[in-house]
Amino acid sequence: MTIHIGAAAGDIAETVLMPGDPYRARWAAETFLKAPKLVNEVRGMLGYTGTWNGHRVTIQGSGMGMPSLSIYVNELIRDYGAKTLIRIGSCGGMQEHVNLRDVIVAMTATSVSTPSLGIFRELNFAPSADWSLLRAAVAAAESKGTPTHVGGIYSSDVFYDERPDLNEQMVRHGILGVEMEAAELYTLALRHGCRALAVLTVSDHLLTGEALPSEDREKSFGDMVEIALSAAFA
Repeated sequence: MTIHIGAAAGDIAETVLMPGDPYRARWAAETFLKAPKLVNEVRGMLGYTGTWNGHRVTIQGSGMGMPSLSIYVNELIRDYGAKTLIRIGSCGGMQEHVNLRDVIVAMTATSVSTPSLGIFRELNFAPSADWSLLRAAVAAAESKGTPTHVGGIYSSDVFYDERPDLNEQMVRHGILGVEMEAAELYTLALRHGCRALAVLTVSDHLLTGEALPSEDREKSFGDMVEIALSAAFA
């Protein structure tokens, strides 16, 4: 048991999927895992452990933003022995060829700052995904026929962004989508010798203004979860 995770020793699997929304963690666990067990509900941040195709999996909410995710990832790795961590979440599309419901597999994650900035100081560290996970996720997406894009994403510090000039540069430099967590996940995984990946569903679009209704988002996220699970155990 840690400050933010109430799971007992042995309750957390080495493979952890991490949606931001704790209710999405519950939905994913009940939909994709066999015999999911609630192992954490501290501060309402739900976590479940069960099995998928015979493999133990934990699905643990991370909250919104890199500072929140950093808390859970640090504790999952240092106190519970997590080895593979895959973010499953929504993102905003930033390229014309990226459509609603498409999946983005993030090769790199650009950011203005992260909770790890104090360690790197003047260094512009480039956090990237684990290659074996990325390759397996792309193969899984191709086998399912899911429209998928592979490349860089932008992990923003803020949800209500007031920097259209910065977004313009992200678009100009080929960034596929924007979310709020992956850059710190990749950094922490690299620091501790773990594997990490972000598999994201496009739920809205910065260029077109399109957005999925909230009730449609859950139904559209199934491919993302299946891709993540397949990649973890490829």
